[in-house]
Amino acid sequence: VPAGVLVSLNLVNSLVVRVGERVGIIGGDNAPQGKWPWQVSLRVYTYHWASWVHICGGSLVHPRWVLTAAHCISRKEADPSAYRIHAGDVYLYGGRTLLNVSRVIVHPNYISPGLGADIALLQLSDSVEGTANVKPVRLSSAQLEVIPEDQCWVTGWGSIGMHGGSPLPPPYRLQQVAVQVVENGVCDQLYHNASEHHQLGKIIQDDMLCAGTEGRDSCYGDSGGPLVCKLKRIWYLVGVVSWGYGCGLRNIPGVYARVQTYEPWITRQIQSGP
Repeated sequence: VPAGVLVSLNLVNSLVVRVGERVGIIGGDNAPQGKWPWQVSLRVYTYHWASWVHICGGSLVHPRWVLTAAHCISRKEADPSAYRIHAGDVYLYGGRTLLNVSRVIVHPNYISPGLGADIALLQLSDSVEGTANVKPVRLSSAQLEVIPEDQCWVTGWGSIGMHGGSPLPPPYRLQQVAVQVVENGVCDQLYHNASEHHQLGKIIQDDMLCAGTEGRDSCYGDSGGPLVCKLKRIWYLVGVVSWGYGCGLRNIPGVYARVQTYEPWITRQIQSGP
């Protein structure tokens, strides 16, 4: 790991992360190698450290496609060569060859995380098929109903402190935590209660999904990463880490882009890709 990469993680996150965006795992533990083979790290190059540095998580949804959060991408017409993908290793800087990106597609409706449509797709230059500890995750479809009783986990390399001030220490091992899904109506009420301005209207939109309880949550640095649930012995990608108030706070779950809403759009992009 290049000296000072920890500082560069903070440096890059401070440039990329705006208020409320998620980037870490609270209340989790070390993920076993190969348990979450779809988890990837999205990297950008920083001249300050002359290295490719983690800014967000992501999920392989196809051997050549990664799903992440739109807010992880600097702008809608982003240059694919500005990004690299790290896959197949729980250690963030484990020496794996980084994968090139050939296309970046931000959802056309995206404006900011709080308004929804916080998803983006990155096409890899080469397929990862057959690579050790690398395997796409299944997308949740319209028929899939996730309930609070389901077994769900969120993973990432983000902050491990309640307020995002505790970066993941070396050797930067992937963290995992079991979280409970919170119904949208309940979550919306919790966010209204927590909002200083008691804003009118819906805070938690229909294309969002909430999960997490006090001390068990995603945090700063986990943005774009997967929320997966096990249904009938199969892991499905149900959420993309998007935003929230603080991390792991009482009665304030993390908010995710609801993959189910965007599955048709994701599938369409993948099928139309070269």
